Amino acid sequence: MASSPDAVVSSPPAFLRSGSVYEPLKSINLPRPDNETLWDKLDHYYRIVKSTLLLYQSPTTGLFPTKTCGDDQKAKIHDSLYCAAGAWALALAYRRIDDDKGRTHELEHSAIKCMRGILYCYMRQADKVQQFKQDPRPTTCLHSVFNVHTGDEILSYEEYGHLQINAVSLYLLYLVEMISSGLQIIYNTDEVSFIQNLVFCVERVYRVPDFGVWERGSKYNNGSTELHSSSVGLAKAALEAINGFNLFGNQGCSWSVIFVDLDAHNRNRQTLCSLLPRESRSHNTDAALLPCISYPAFALDDEVLFSQTLDKVVRKLKGKYGFKRFLRDGYRTSLEDPKRRYYRPAEIKLFDGIECEFPIFFLYMMIDGVFRGNPKQVKEYQDLLTPVLHQTTEGYPVIPKYYFVPADFVEYEKRNPGSQKRFPSNCGRDGKLFLWGQALYVIAKLLADELISPKDIDPVQRYVPLQNQRNVSMRFSNQGPLENDLVVYVALIAESQRLQVFLNTYGIQTQTPQQVEPIQIWAQQELVKAYFHLGINEKLGLCGRPDRPIGCLGTSKIYRILGKTVVCYPIIFDLSDFYMSQDVLLLIDDIKNALQFIKQYWKMHGHPLFLVLIREDNIRGSRFNPILDMLAAFKNGVVGGVKVHVDRLQTLISGAVVEQLDFLRISDTEELPEFKSFEELEVPKHSKVKRQSSTSNAPEEEQQPDVTITEWKNKPTHEILQKLNDCSCLASQAILLGVLLKREGPNFITKEGTVSDHIERVYRRAGSKKCWSVVRHTASLLSKLVDSLAPSITNVLVQGKQVTLGAFGHEEEVISNPLSPRVIKNIIYYKCNTHDEREAVIQQELVIHIGWIISNNPELFRGMLKIRIGWIIHAMKYELQIRGGNKPARDLYQLSPTEVKQLLLDILQPQRNGRCWLNRRQIDGSLNRTPPEFYDRVWQILERTPNGIIVAGRHLPQQPTLSDMTMYEMNFSFLVEDMLGNIDQPKYRQIVVELLMVVSIVLERNPELEFQDKVDLDKLVKEAFHEFQKDESRLKEVEKQDDMTSFYNTPPLGKRGTCSYLTKVVMNSLLEGEVKPSNDDPCLVS
Repeated sequence: MASSPDAVVSSPPAFLRSGSVYEPLKSINLPRPDNETLWDKLDHYYRIVKSTLLLYQSPTTGLFPTKTCGDDQKAKIHDSLYCAAGAWALALAYRRIDDDKGRTHELEHSAIKCMRGILYCYMRQADKVQQFKQDPRPTTCLHSVFNVHTGDEILSYEEYGHLQINAVSLYLLYLVEMISSGLQIIYNTDEVSFIQNLVFCVERVYRVPDFGVWERGSKYNNGSTELHSSSVGLAKAALEAINGFNLFGNQGCSWSVIFVDLDAHNRNRQTLCSLLPRESRSHNTDAALLPCISYPAFALDDEVLFSQTLDKVVRKLKGKYGFKRFLRDGYRTSLEDPKRRYYRPAEIKLFDGIECEFPIFFLYMMIDGVFRGNPKQVKEYQDLLTPVLHQTTEGYPVIPKYYFVPADFVEYEKRNPGSQKRFPSNCGRDGKLFLWGQALYVIAKLLADELISPKDIDPVQRYVPLQNQRNVSMRFSNQGPLENDLVVYVALIAESQRLQVFLNTYGIQTQTPQQVEPIQIWAQQELVKAYFHLGINEKLGLCGRPDRPIGCLGTSKIYRILGKTVVCYPIIFDLSDFYMSQDVLLLIDDIKNALQFIKQYWKMHGHPLFLVLIREDNIRGSRFNPILDMLAAFKNGVVGGVKVHVDRLQTLISGAVVEQLDFLRISDTEELPEFKSFEELEVPKHSKVKRQSSTSNAPEEEQQPDVTITEWKNKPTHEILQKLNDCSCLASQAILLGVLLKREGPNFITKEGTVSDHIERVYRRAGSKKCWSVVRHTASLLSKLVDSLAPSITNVLVQGKQVTLGAFGHEEEVISNPLSPRVIKNIIYYKCNTHDEREAVIQQELVIHIGWIISNNPELFRGMLKIRIGWIIHAMKYELQIRGGNKPARDLYQLSPTEVKQLLLDILQPQRNGRCWLNRRQIDGSLNRTPPEFYDRVWQILERTPNGIIVAGRHLPQQPTLSDMTMYEMNFSFLVEDMLGNIDQPKYRQIVVELLMVVSIVLERNPELEFQDKVDLDKLVKEAFHEFQKDESRLKEVEKQDDMTSFYNTPPLGKRGTCSYLTKVVMNSLLEGEVKPSNDDPCLVS
């Protein structure tokens, strides 16, 4: 047998022991003999795998230990998965040899044993899966570490951050890859239902902050979780791979297929694209992104975003010995205290420049080069890897876990980065191996040596660019390439035959529910009910799919359920209890938005089917003409810029996507679930639809009450009841009922039943009369909650923003992480109703609108880091004042929901030049809008301000801020926003923002200057205004005015602009301190 450069060294043991413990493996990349056979090459790697991986596999569970020496019993899921992948990769290579002497079987079943060992550990925690589906928290998740030999739990939630969704996602991804290659890992229906429930957990990753790959959460290592791009990316990849996948492989049947909610997958995709190229709020970049954007996940479809992310990782983290995990990572550095789990505030500054470097990421870059057909990259990282490899006493290659700077050299390294030699962690001859690195080494070398191909190790073709992918899943997956010029199929369904006849007179062809039979029309709630049976398993205590709405993508498919063909109308056609559904113009807008959403994100072979449900109520009064215009647009083939094809439902089915819900095929002994289809409205024969007279919004006088709360809140109950019986004004009735509700409770009896029933009737009457102010008042009294509130807030958060709820000028609640609808409802009704009852519901309206706008037009929110709903409402009221001119301004609460949405869009547009500067500052300040690079400039100011910055009583100190954070960190930007959050006047806030920009520019142009004391921004603004007053009184010969209105109305630039006054006071303040001398200062004589 020909020798290989990495083969076992046959030298005497004495020679092996005489060298350095970390003697580099010099021969690893020497050319092999030309006559080396395939068997010899594979035998070389087989010996490596046997000695550095399989030797440590637990004979009972099949898991791999985190530490390979001593009595440590921990096995991490993440590490074990890569070990299984290493053995499987070599098994794939052995398939090329006919007589493999049983090695293929051994290696494949080593991988299977590990995958089933992980499944065994997971299934013993089925109760946690059930809890996590309902309430995803760090204390309800699956564990990420188990006892290597028993599979028992070994660390509590208090001792360890188990919430690492990336580990579950990686398991699902490798499960699909291995089964696709022919391995049999899943054996029965219990295991299928359990995997389906893991998918339910992973679907919500986009809104679940976790501890991430490095188990530390935020960069500060203080026990807090974050939303990580790497976790969301792996989840997206896993969901794409397992959608429609048959867990029994080619021997499978319909009930071993996994289902994925396409709308949930799409939310993960949107979230990932919003987060990247960052890893999280505190991690500007992270090496954990490499396995996310490249092997094994290949989570990105956008080549530009991929290049940006990869370039950032390489540029900021690459070193001579490997990649840093992230900047200021203290893990295993000489200055880290191993006795403490968490760091102290500002401690991470100690690790700046001495972070450990991990050679494993050279391997990821090698693999990436192979997959992308870039031999230059493969060679570059092979050459970098060679000097950092070591060997065991038997001569096998060893990947050190990390290289660190010894304590004695730390100061030298900090002074001159890269100057000091780093030393490897204990790996190799002392029996300590980093198994994740060993496994990845095997995969990388097999690929680089062309012993396996990318298609072998990625049989589901995750690596293939999206536009070139075909349907690679095994049976029912419908995910495919994105259509560029998609045509949406549309079926128009009339609620009744009477409505159909009426529309026909206008040339609008529709069908009724009876005419589409045997096809059934369902509401999306019925589909949710059907999906509830998916993944149910009484033995494991699993209840199936959680009660989550089906989105637009899910309702655009056709379903086969219990032998029936079912189509669903989108959630926007549901009869909602919330008043926004009473505004037909808003419904039309929602239809256009839904069509645009489907066009943009539809990712399946076949056309989406969009059902338009027309109710008789839609065409009453002034609603008729807008609805007719929309239906005419459908007939013409283009709606909202989307191409549509309208036809009979039976005709459209052949080109649409059909989903088989075979999991509902249950035995005869089990009770069939009852589903309610949409039924045709029964109306008297030969009756006609009567269009009522057109009613626009109710006149303002009808919405003006003739009573006030202050007048009536202390009057006796019997007087209030008497007044309630006598008055016909809905607005007055709402006020009186509100007083009764607070005093007597919802069950107190009035002439029209209980107080709550009476309020409900007023709510309905006001809705039919379009008395929107009364509608909002009564909706708030009834504590109504709009649908999709929580997802809308999540849409804002994943764009890297924060949301605050609360009335302008009052206490606000900052939302940084996704919350449940129940929690959001409590915040809204607790924070918003102190000032005006109507505030709570109009804030819900704005959250819904903002959630949609920011997903589709994020550029409108550029420069706005904190979305303060109360302040935005203040901006809208101010805009109405501007438009009113000398007349009284329109009341925001009397506008229809459509008008509110349009007003919101108007104020979000960049300010028009025709506006005076007072108005522009007022609007921009209310929106919390900042100029480009604003937060970076505040960082630069803080670097030159030893005592920090103060404004409105809020102090931003230089330390520990600069030690804890880095310039480009999201958390620093939020800290600046918190400082500015104490300012209570929008126009004043905008002047402060301008002042900070001036300070930054002055310091940038005068590097020798710095502030000696705290920078009091209020004091500087006051001094600038004082200078402005002096000039105004001198030039215009008027007395000084304390009112700052004229200052706010002055342009920032130009002669006597605000910036000139701000610059003057900033320079005065700087020149009061010391000037740093410089050697090249032209003022120095000698």
